[in-house]
Amino acid sequence: MSLHVLAAESASDNRPLIVTLFAVFVVATLAITVWAGRQTKNATDFYAGGRQFTGFQNGLAISGDYMSAASFLGIAGAIALSGYDGFLYSIGFLVAWLVALLLVAEPLRNSGRYTMGDVLAYRMRQRPVRTAAGVSTIVVSIFYLLAQMAGAGVLVSLLLGITSEAGKILIVVLVGVVMMLYVTIGGMKGTTWVQMVKAVLLIAGTLLITFLVLLKFNFNISELLGEAAKNSGIGESFLEPGLKYGVNATTKLDFISLGIALVLGTAGLPHILIRFYTVPTARAARNSVNWAIGIIGLFYLMTIALGFGAAALLGHDDIIASNKSGNTAAPLLAEEIGGGPDSTGGAILLAVISAVAFATILAVVAGLTLASSSSFAHDLYANVIRKGKATQDEEISAARWATLGIGTVAVVLGVFARDLNVAGLVALAFAVAASANLPTILYSLFWKRFTTQGALWSIYGGLISSVFLVLFSPVVSGKETSMFPDVDFHWFPLENPGLISIPLGFLLGWLGTIVSKEQPDKEKYAELEVRSLTGHGAH
Repeated sequence: MSLHVLAAESASDNRPLIVTLFAVFVVATLAITVWAGRQTKNATDFYAGGRQFTGFQNGLAISGDYMSAASFLGIAGAIALSGYDGFLYSIGFLVAWLVALLLVAEPLRNSGRYTMGDVLAYRMRQRPVRTAAGVSTIVVSIFYLLAQMAGAGVLVSLLLGITSEAGKILIVVLVGVVMMLYVTIGGMKGTTWVQMVKAVLLIAGTLLITFLVLLKFNFNISELLGEAAKNSGIGESFLEPGLKYGVNATTKLDFISLGIALVLGTAGLPHILIRFYTVPTARAARNSVNWAIGIIGLFYLMTIALGFGAAALLGHDDIIASNKSGNTAAPLLAEEIGGGPDSTGGAILLAVISAVAFATILAVVAGLTLASSSSFAHDLYANVIRKGKATQDEEISAARWATLGIGTVAVVLGVFARDLNVAGLVALAFAVAASANLPTILYSLFWKRFTTQGALWSIYGGLISSVFLVLFSPVVSGKETSMFPDVDFHWFPLENPGLISIPLGFLLGWLGTIVSKEQPDKEKYAELEVRSLTGHGAH
């Protein structure tokens, strides 16, 4: 009998324990959200948590926001199935923070107020750039939300033994409902506290699994890797580069595309960018990134034990049998090292780790939904539709309604994405963010001549090209693991569009500025430069 069938039976035998643990996690985080929601008095509280969080607290919250279902479920699965090539996700996600630290964190905190659109609108025409920034933020957030929805579906299905497609769809809907509650009630304060609690739980849970896996192999990493290679069904090549990304010229290009998207994407992710506004000073923003790098680095180091441990102790066939993209490798590993599918210890560890993973998903979707609803309310509603005449209460009300709309879209798309590898889905969000947002942010902060037309060409060009290429890539159709596996209309060979769309975003920003007849406001740029470098005049 395969391991995933045993897991379902074990979950069935221990259903009361599992349901209780899930209920405790959800109720506890909702209680935090309600408590924080009562302290949300104005727009600054809703969007930026009142700018009251310390560097360490924000670093912990950033870690909670960043270590998503892609990190915990997707990367473990990618390593368990692809070995060395799967670990490239961990490296890319971590290295990306250096770009965010060196180029974006401090200037962005000094230059903006609540959203990315604030930075762009400071020295350019308000309405067109805010519209573009709002659209881009919402699209990137929805791509990222897809990954979390897919992770939630496979996780709860595994735990509760749900095999019907209708049951899996219902799970995705329920996650969406809880996510909307988090944001509409708690705003940034509630979301931040939930992310901090979740980061601590996730690190503690991952440390526990890592310790137990290494204990199983007498803390001999060489023995662990050897057993992983043996049980992978592939042999020593499992531990060498090229298993997934070295097969032919196309996969090699896909690896370059993935690497560029991962390294440049973090600095353009809306839900990460708005976290820099929750601290009182630029120094605190810098400190928060330093803390985040340390915490996230520790976590990604432990993904070696998660991924290779799953390959060693579960085997390729059982991982695939549970979920063809490997998304359930981490919880199945927890069950195995807890004593196996037929043991109480295995059931307890499976329930605890899955509950932590579920809390991870809820916290990240709350952060993503907050980023996109904030951008809609602050950039599109207050400054474009109402032309700056909306009151704070009207703006917050618009954000809450936007949460419902964006959450609904994410749920509908998440239903179709539930069988895709969540790490791959997040990599797509990184590619879209790096194509549309990063060029515009960097040009706006560091290029005196940059104009409104350059910003619009960069955002819309990067956004449209990246989404267009994804639609006609193997991610959507043409493969067994595609979103629509039964049809094939793909013509773009790469699974990640970053290699084409990111340089195009930078090129269009430059070209749009060069051909523009608009004269940039040099005084405004000088003000922005002083503010971004010194913090003088920052909100």
